[in-house]
Amino acid sequence: MKTIGIIGAMDLEIQKIKGLLNVITTKNAAGMDFTLGMLEGRSIVIAMCGVGKVNAAVCTQIMIDLFAVDCIINVGVAGGLSPGLEMGDIVISSDAMQHDMNVEGLGYARGVIPDMATSLFKAAPELIETAEDALISCGLKGVIGRVAAGDVFVCDKSLKDYIINSFDAACCEMEGGAIAQTCYLNKVPFVIIRAISDSADDSGSMDYPAFKRMAAENSGKIVHYMIKNI
Repeated sequence: MKTIGIIGAMDLEIQKIKGLLNVITTKNAAGMDFTLGMLEGRSIVIAMCGVGKVNAAVCTQIMIDLFAVDCIINVGVAGGLSPGLEMGDIVISSDAMQHDMNVEGLGYARGVIPDMATSLFKAAPELIETAEDALISCGLKGVIGRVAAGDVFVCDKSLKDYIINSFDAACCEMEGGAIAQTCYLNKVPFVIIRAISDSADDSGSMDYPAFKRMAAENSGKIVHYMIKNI
């Protein structure tokens, strides 16, 4: 039986799926609780990693090492970058990267991680396909596109425009790029499912409190469908 790993930065982002689990056990590692249970006949490990790339990478590595997960789904909310994305719409990752990686002083382009074969970490095609089926089945709207991660809540139009123009990203958030890189290094398939909670510009700090719950609910619907069909 496959074991599916699910990671969200905040409790709000995982509570829908966690509340449906038939819990078997909970383990604590690095201050994070990893809950193992059953849902829709699947073995599930779910964890709240906390905000930011370091927390996300640590959580992902622990989940791989302790539970030998067969794939990882990162679920949550994000700032919208692609034209036409509205609050609650879904971004399914084609790939993920880190928009705040900057080693220009040593001759590397922004976003490039030195001494790695790639800095764009591709999501698993089969997980993208399942997520796309879920999008249609749940009656939600969205796109498949690049997820740009950085240790900053983007609420400035100039930064938003920089990320769009430099990296052609569909959304920005704070964990997916690190989860993607950790999965890449461990050869574990992944996909990122993000629902739009804010516009990632000067109104972002006002949008986020108003729309975060709806966005988290929509991303949770997609993941629940995926669990039944992976």
